[in-house]
Amino acid sequence: MDYAQLTAPCGLPCFACYRYLANEDEKMRQLVSRELGIPVEQAVCSGCRNLQGKPAHLPMPCRIYPCAGEHEIKFCCDCANFPCDYLHPYFDNAKLWHNTKVFHLCLIRKLGLEAWAQNKAAQVLADYSFKKFTL
Repeated sequence: MDYAQLTAPCGLPCFACYRYLANEDEKMRQLVSRELGIPVEQAVCSGCRNLQGKPAHLPMPCRIYPCAGEHEIKFCCDCANFPCDYLHPYFDNAKLWHNTKVFHLCLIRKLGLEAWAQNKAAQVLADYSFKKFTL
């Protein structure tokens, strides 16, 4: 798997996203369609980089993808300005994985892309989605 191509500049692991997985899994596609109340054909995504930062399911244009291109970097954690306000989490969408971006990017920097992708990325999303907050 090409983890660099299937990881967004912001650090989100497209390869572990239910919409990406739905490309090859009919049951997942049906589940995504039902849970999100969208047509089956819209329940899939081919990944941020494959769509030039414009996945159809995003509610607004992404600011991060073009910024990474302007700075000629693969991931935001490679930028001298990391972390910047484009990565700021927001409470109104706290349930969304977008609030995990900085954590993912720190892990990519610490572990390297391959190790993060193979050993941590999916678990971070699962923990964020289903574990309870602890200190």
